[in-house]
Amino acid sequence: MRSLIRSAAAGDRLPSSRELIERYRVGPVTVSRAIALLAAEGAVVTRPGSGTYVAARPSVAEGPLDTAWQTVALTDRSVDTTSLTGVLGPPPEGAILLDGGYPHRSLQATRFLSAALARAGRRPDSWDRAPAAGLAALRSVFAGPAGASPDDVLITAGGQSGLSMAFRAIAAPGSPVLVESPTYPGALAAARAAGLRPVPVPIDDDGVRPDLLAEAFAMTGARLFYCQPTFHNPTGTVLTPERRTQVLEVARAAGAFVLEDDFARHLSHGVTAPRPLISDDRDGTVVHLTSVTKAAAPSLRIGALIARGPVLDRMKAIRRVDDFFVSRPLQEAALELLSAPSWERHVRKLGSELRQRCVKAAAELAGERPEWTVARLPEGGLHLWVRLPAGSDANAVARAARERGVVVGAGDRFFAAEPAGPFLRLGFAAAADVSELAEGIRRLGSV
Repeated sequence: MRSLIRSAAAGDRLPSSRELIERYRVGPVTVSRAIALLAAEGAVVTRPGSGTYVAARPSVAEGPLDTAWQTVALTDRSVDTTSLTGVLGPPPEGAILLDGGYPHRSLQATRFLSAALARAGRRPDSWDRAPAAGLAALRSVFAGPAGASPDDVLITAGGQSGLSMAFRAIAAPGSPVLVESPTYPGALAAARAAGLRPVPVPIDDDGVRPDLLAEAFAMTGARLFYCQPTFHNPTGTVLTPERRTQVLEVARAAGAFVLEDDFARHLSHGVTAPRPLISDDRDGTVVHLTSVTKAAAPSLRIGALIARGPVLDRMKAIRRVDDFFVSRPLQEAALELLSAPSWERHVRKLGSELRQRCVKAAAELAGERPEWTVARLPEGGLHLWVRLPAGSDANAVARAARERGVVVGAGDRFFAAEPAGPFLRLGFAAAADVSELAEGIRRLGSV
């Protein structure tokens, strides 16, 4: 029908519904829906009792649009997203994904989520306005693991939205923010978009180094430290119990906040995740961020910020200014999902699948490229952090891998400053299955 419209002139009458049914050998409902869609797009005009007609086409200005004036008006306030997508851009069509932040569709809770969304949609108040802080029952679900009160919880539209909200609420533009090195590129992008200056603090096998954290606070005067204490992205590190205590003590001494990104709590490989930092915080030092998106499905944009004191009021105020509240149907669906027995079964099965893939990826990589080293097999998360031999160019390796039909993440974008060496982040969850994962690593081994 689009081809038919393109070949016709404005005002021409389209064939009748009966003629379209016979021409395309489809049912009347299909024709009706197609005409409704074209009418919504402005391609056709329907006149009851008369028929359907080709709409007048909008005039297009001749020559290229001159938008040079916008450069002056916008000034130097661009938002750099290369840390999110990488300098190589989106993955080519048909490539095997050994990168990315979400499990493959086969590992997602789509079946359970579809049922939860259907149940939520039948509630008479599903499309009513939601409270700015989020549904009380959903806030209770998030409060439990953190040892918090539901009144301490603010529902967010996923983890990335929560990051942006917290950075803007806690630190003023131009301020330094301490981050682990390496760290999640999305946090670097959100901090810079908020006008903050990320300052790296090195980590080792036990997580961030408290001595260097204290030194960084003293040197910069920062009032915020962003960290991922559990199944750190990209290294998989878990902050040790001793250091968890030390990090809180260092932050309290500096009069600073700790923004705890607990994104991977539902991505454990069958082990018990440690208690979140906020559960041992009695001074309001920790602002806790969590989300169910990665373990459920990319479009279930539901997370939570948990905090105590004026900082929570500040984040609630930003919520009201930004978007009033998170979509109620999504909140209702998340509540249905998280409160059903099937959710725990899904999380256990997902953990088992991730563990299997993690072990397989490490074994295949050791066979293909023994000179590439993986410091540890993570006990949670979606990635291996691979160190290349000294002098290697990680970006060149990533480019060459794309030419062989496999996508990996070069490590440079995970550092707020100069990288500590040549690294790759190799994801084991985005491939369709274990055999595709192995094929991807074999292609990578040929680089």
